[in-house]
This record gives sequence, structure tokens and C-alpha cells, in this order.
Amino acid sequence: MASARETPQFIADAPRTPEADGGGAQPLPPSGRPPAGRRAGRASRGTGLGPRLELAILIGPALVVFVAFVIFPVVLAAYYGFFSWTGFGPAVDFVGLRNYVVILTDPAFHEALGHNVFIAVMSLVLQGPVALGLALLLNRKLRYQSVIRVLIFVPYVISEVVVGIGWSLMLQSNGALNGLLNRFGLGALASDWLSDPAVAIWTLMVIITWKYIGFAVILFLAGLQGIPDELSEAAAIDGASYWQIQRHIVLPLLGPTIRIWAFLSIIGSLQLFDLVWIIWGQYIASTAGTSTMATYMVANGRNAGSYGYGSAVAVVMFLISLAVALLYQRFLLRRDTAGAITGGKA
Repeated sequence: MASARETPQFIADAPRTPEADGGGAQPLPPSGRPPAGRRAGRASRGTGLGPRLELAILIGPALVVFVAFVIFPVVLAAYYGFFSWTGFGPAVDFVGLRNYVVILTDPAFHEALGHNVFIAVMSLVLQGPVALGLALLLNRKLRYQSVIRVLIFVPYVISEVVVGIGWSLMLQSNGALNGLLNRFGLGALASDWLSDPAVAIWTLMVIITWKYIGFAVILFLAGLQGIPDELSEAAAIDGASYWQIQRHIVLPLLGPTIRIWAFLSIIGSLQLFDLVWIIWGQYIASTAGTSTMATYMVANGRNAGSYGYGSAVAVVMFLISLAVALLYQRFLLRRDTAGAITGGKA
């Protein structure tokens, strides 16, 4: 029988812990290799090539595409904007800032810029309230709710070419709309919807609203789904009416979604081209009062054989869009993005 002072063999062979040694260094196990935890700690303090390589593999393709199709074309357009270049051969006729001076002093460009600003403002005024009302309506339980959502979103996914050709055929002087008005005895309301400068810009706004309102509705619905129902239920228990709940609870919480939609709508309005070009064409757009900066760029650049001037117009459009985006980010989106920052100081 072993005495009380003798230590069993299986305890003597066990590795000693720092606590057992009075806080001293931990001895190596019989295998002579450091513990797994110690090896992991040394690996984590290495060069970190693993995470960096993984990050490069994930970001690399997207970065290459972004540089090739966004940054490089902008730089190339800025370069050709200093030349009087016809698009063939090297650009050798250096004109400096002459193209930009012509752009900033051309009344036709001022008119096109004014149309873009008008479209941007009226898109917010017309689409915003209607889309918000439809989103609030569709957020409630209704019959055929899914079918209504699909019907509202369908115009957004239809190609701009199909939309432009269809509306241009319906809105001609002898088109379907005027024929329908005449049949119902409302011939006095018939108009030259596409050629009258006083009406054409509003015709464009109706088409844009019909085309893009579905995107706003779906975006607002997604934002409404993220608002907890408990907040509205608690307010209703406290005696708040439906409209008070929408004004003081739903709309403030939907604010970030509305601001994101407004930003996308403004940038899209500044770059509008396809619908105007398809419906009104090259020359009719300017005479009908629906020209935009993009149609001005194509008409006076590529179609006029002056690619240097068109590149300068593209640079001006880019700078205007960039300035609007930075100002919007600075004054309207800053509080939304600041709340998403994790770690460090905002």
C-alpha cells in the first residue's frame, strides 16, 4: 500500500499547468511539441498572407471590371476632351479647354441641363407620393395582393425600347389616344402629345412615372417590411389613429429608404437618354423641348463626327453627377451611413 507522500505514476506523468507551478512557465509535453493553442497564437501573429490573399481573390475581379469599365473610360474621355478628334486615327489636334468653353456657353446645353433638372424634381414630386401611397396600401392585407404587386412592377422590367416604341405609337397625332378621345366625344382634349413643346415635357414625365414607379413601390415595400408591427400596435393601443401612426412612426422609420430612392431617382434623371432618344429622336427632341444632356452629347458628338466634343460633354455630365452625389451624401445620407459604421470613431 502506497504512503500518503507517494505520487501516483499517472499524475506524475501529466503535464504541469502554470497554476500548479506557482505561475511559472509551462513545461513541454512528452512529445516535445508546443500545445495547439500556443501554435495557433504564433500563426495568428504571422504575416497574414492568408486573409489578404483571400481578400484579393474576392475583390480582384470586381475591381478589375470597375477600373476597366468605369475609371478607364472616364480618364480616356477626359483625355479626348482636350482634342478636336473625329474618332479616326490618333488625337493630335489639341484644343485645350475650348470644347468645355463651348459647352458651358451653348444655349442648347443649358436647355438640356434645365430639362434634366426639371425631370429630376418632378420625378420626386410625382413618383414619391404615389409610390408611397401604393406601398402603404399594398402593405395591408388585400385580396390578390401579389397580383397587384406584379402588375405595378411589370413596367419597370419592360425594355425601354418596347416602352418607347409603344408610347410613341399611341401618342402620335393620329394615334390610339387621340382616336379614343374623339370616339368618346372628347376631341377637344386631343393634342400633339409628342411635338408640342408645351405638352411634350409633361408627356415625358407621365411615361417616366409609369415606367419607374414600380421600382419605388417595391423599394418602399421592402422598407415597410423592416418596421416592427409592435410599434404600430402599441401606438394604436395608446389611441393613435391610422394617419398618426403613419406620420409619426412609419414615415420616420422609412426615411432611409426614401432617401436612397430619391438619390437613385436624381442620378437616373441626370443621365436619362434611352426613352427620349427612342420616342423623339435626334432632332425632334430639341425642337419638342425634351432634350437632355445625354441626347445633346450623342447628337453633337458621335452623330456630328466630333468625338472630342462628345467626350467633353460626357466629362461635364460625370462631374455634375459626381457633385450632386457628393452633396447628397454629405447633407442627406450622412446620418444614415454614420449609423452603419462599426468600430472606431464615426
